[in-house]
Amino acid sequence: MSMDLLIAICMTVIGAATPILLAATGELVVERSGVLNLGVEGMMLIGAVTGFIVMFTTGNPWLAVFVAAIAGLLSSLIFAVLTLSLSANQTATGLALTIFGTGFSALAGQNYSAQPVELFRSIFPPELVGHQVLRLVFGHSPLVYFSLLMVVACWWFLNRSRAGMILRAVGENDHSAHSLGYSVIGVRYAAVAFGGAMAGIAGAAFPLLLTPQWAERMTAGGGWIAVALVVFASWRPFRLLAGAYLFGLVMTMELYSKAGGGPLSAIPAELWAAMPYLATILVLVLISMRRSGSTSAPACLGKPFIPSS
Repeated sequence: MSMDLLIAICMTVIGAATPILLAATGELVVERSGVLNLGVEGMMLIGAVTGFIVMFTTGNPWLAVFVAAIAGLLSSLIFAVLTLSLSANQTATGLALTIFGTGFSALAGQNYSAQPVELFRSIFPPELVGHQVLRLVFGHSPLVYFSLLMVVACWWFLNRSRAGMILRAVGENDHSAHSLGYSVIGVRYAAVAFGGAMAGIAGAAFPLLLTPQWAERMTAGGGWIAVALVVFASWRPFRLLAGAYLFGLVMTMELYSKAGGGPLSAIPAELWAAMPYLATILVLVLISMRRSGSTSAPACLGKPFIPSS
């Protein structure tokens, strides 16, 4: 394998992993607060269509990402109001949000099908971006660096900041946190809003980073992979990073197997395409086989908070 091909594969892996990493980082914070939001796929699609339309209209990728984050945040507040304020079932509401996001994105994007936009390219000097080796470090979209920064920031927030420790306390024992004077609902609203903004940015990464055009359901199940990845990573940010790049590698193998030639072509492209989803199912099965005391999931995950009188 030549150096150019190896670098090209690494670049593709990093790009493919970035949307999943962004969405999973947001979902990790949400789940550490004790909330299970299965609407990540829907929020990503809302972010994808919003980011695409803004980019197509204005040509400004920074504005497109910002508006996509706002769109994801607003859609997450629908989930928050229903589950946190009205105590609706979190699983059913998350599924409904995914269905809503799928339908909304199809409707909003119906006049933009196959319309091209510019990719969100690297901001570094061309001599670094075009260098044979240095492009592995400097040749990425700002979204890639942002995703890595958010993993580190998420780790620091959860493990080193007072606010992060309060969020973890809310996820582990909401009634104890409430008795100490912390606003359980307020903390969870903030976590859900953050997760929605991250999902919106993750959705925008698809047309701005991977496929510079609009297509219905272009996230292709990335939101579900992000949800499973949080479990796979045992709710730890740096494990999340490793898992996202592992999924990105599998997705990249699918692309190169379709291109034909080499040892990868011996495995059908359809099998490579199915592997991320098969791995998702396998992870969930393995987690469900654990005894309840061995999992590192937040103790209040998915449970509604009802203050005792």
